[in-house]
Amino acid sequence: MLLAIDIGNTNIVLGVFNGKNLLYHWRINTEHHKTSDEYGILINALLDSSKIDLKKIKSIIVSCVVPLLLTVFEEISKRYFNVRPLVVNHKTKTGIKICYNNPTEVGADRIVNATAAYNEFGGPVIIIDFGTATTFCVVSAKGEYLGGVIVPGIMISAEALFKRAAKLPPVELIKPKNIIGKDTVSSTQSGIIYGYAGLVDAIVERIKAEIRFKNPMIVATGGLSGLIAPETKSIKKIMPFLTLDGLRLIYERNR
Repeated sequence: MLLAIDIGNTNIVLGVFNGKNLLYHWRINTEHHKTSDEYGILINALLDSSKIDLKKIKSIIVSCVVPLLLTVFEEISKRYFNVRPLVVNHKTKTGIKICYNNPTEVGADRIVNATAAYNEFGGPVIIIDFGTATTFCVVSAKGEYLGGVIVPGIMISAEALFKRAAKLPPVELIKPKNIIGKDTVSSTQSGIIYGYAGLVDAIVERIKAEIRFKNPMIVATGGLSGLIAPETKSIKKIMPFLTLDGLRLIYERNR
């Protein structure tokens, strides 16, 4: 079995694969100062709850955008699983060519998502990841990672609004009944959700105009993709496990 781990700034997503089949998956909070023992015990408990013996995990692949935690998970892999993990970076064989000015600046999660989407749909494809930041990644028909766009994530923007506006209380991020809110809560929900939907559509249109893509596939992933994507005109597919699938693909190409 393969254990795939995506370490993000807000959440860590783990998945267990048997061949191409995703058997189990979990999402846990990212805590930058947790030790390898603390994370190791937690992962042990998750596997045990699904009746997976640690000895059945023969391989581990990691994508990480939190440098402090990379060594932690490398230690977990060796101590608890006796496995040296494959860590994804710009040099890893993925099947796509990174055309960033400085390839070392491309987040591992963006590389993984681009690999998965291009493998699934070919190109051109635009991948939108609703995470701590909302990222747009652009892959050409030739499998070239052309670059992308990074904007503050939905939760970051919402938290900043609630913190800086004394009379605006934190609200649940759900779709309001109407675009025109009749109270503070629904007005805020409308602004956040429809505002981000409009942001997505506007950026996608500008990408298409600049690259002259006629009909690119547009894929959404990330924790809040299910909330925003249905309100957009541009997103054609929601793939919640895109990153885990990309990790599996990359592992298979490099083992």
